[in-house]
Amino acid sequence: MASRNFYLNIVFRVWLLAANALLMGWLFFGKQGFMLGFFFVLIFLIQISELINYLNRTNRKIAFFFDAVRNDDSTLNFPETTGNKALNELNSSLNKVNDLIKNIKFELLEQEQYFKTILEHISIGIITYNEKGNIFLSNSAARNLLNHEHLNHIDQVSRIDKKLFTGLKEIKPGDNRLVSFYSQEGLVQLSLKSTQFKTATQNLQLVTIHDIKNEMDTKELESWIKLIRVLTHEIMNTIAPITSLSQTILAYFKNLDGNQPSEKVIGNTIKGLEVINERGTGLIAFVETYRKLTRIPPPEKKTIQLKQLLENTITFIGTEPIDDNIRISLEVTPPDLELTADKKQISQVLINLIKNSMEALKNHEEGKIVLNANTNKNGRKQITVTDNGPGIPEELMDKVFIPFFTTKESGSGIGLSLSRQIMQMHGGRLKVDSVPGKMTSVILIF
Repeated sequence: MASRNFYLNIVFRVWLLAANALLMGWLFFGKQGFMLGFFFVLIFLIQISELINYLNRTNRKIAFFFDAVRNDDSTLNFPETTGNKALNELNSSLNKVNDLIKNIKFELLEQEQYFKTILEHISIGIITYNEKGNIFLSNSAARNLLNHEHLNHIDQVSRIDKKLFTGLKEIKPGDNRLVSFYSQEGLVQLSLKSTQFKTATQNLQLVTIHDIKNEMDTKELESWIKLIRVLTHEIMNTIAPITSLSQTILAYFKNLDGNQPSEKVIGNTIKGLEVINERGTGLIAFVETYRKLTRIPPPEKKTIQLKQLLENTITFIGTEPIDDNIRISLEVTPPDLELTADKKQISQVLINLIKNSMEALKNHEEGKIVLNANTNKNGRKQITVTDNGPGIPEELMDKVFIPFFTTKESGSGIGLSLSRQIMQMHGGRLKVDSVPGKMTSVILIF
């Protein structure tokens, strides 16, 4: 409506100018009166000046409005009772736009305050910095974890710890890093995770900082408790019979009262000592098995062809008795896929996993073991050993990596534990997926 009235005002003034011009032409060229013609020339000039002023007044008002918006001046208000209908409507429209902008700013400020409150109250530290290292945001959790009240640049982190500074500076988008260092409060263990996003003017990197020391301590304690329970169980199973037999044999000789032992006593003593020797030998073998877990040599990494590695592993397995109902197949994508690892150690892991699958497929009518090597969606190389056996019950999934835990009568219970330790030494991890009654997959992720 305001633009329509403005348009009508312009048209009206243009018509007045045109009428005045025609009148001046008639007065001058018709020789009706030169003096009166000069008078209308003066009026014509005044009309032109008034039109220019009218246009400039509107333009100045709009320019003033945009200057106020640019300078975040929300107090601007235009009078809506000027006596000029077109100007009143223009002022009303500008006031409405100004109110809309104020409401949007208020909503944005509310959202900003809301998100700031959330960031300040979460326990995970968050910092955001640009390519030059200038920090734009750091919440209270980040400042507390880094023990620094004012963070303006990541170079300040170097005063806290060099390893932490290097971790922040070198971390790439999508990376996860674990950083440990000592502060005045003791050992600090942090998990760093990074992501990148773009604004209109620059690239920003957001890093989350999570204190995992308590979690690590809790997991370590749980692992120790589980290990101690298994060790206690195994040792007690061996020591209890030895103690009982030694007490029985001791009682034989205490009751002789100086007499010579009978053949029966001697025979029982020999049998008891044989059992004690057997149990003691078993305990020594158990301790040797435990020593294997704690004395794995550092991996000697070399580039190996995965297809060749898996084929050699299958050939080695073929030298041992295999159930006729079990078929082992191989898939490598692409065929020339390579891996940098310790060939002997990874071969040992694969042999352990295939043997576990073969054990699970005993008496299975159509047993299948599939070895698959490829690159996952995260760009990491992986080897998967899958069988169509009975799977692992859900209640046992959290126990499969506990040393010496086994459901097999002849198993040592260190296969998966040893395999996981080897994978950790390679900077990778071991993952187990299972669907009871259908399949089990063990994934080596490098």
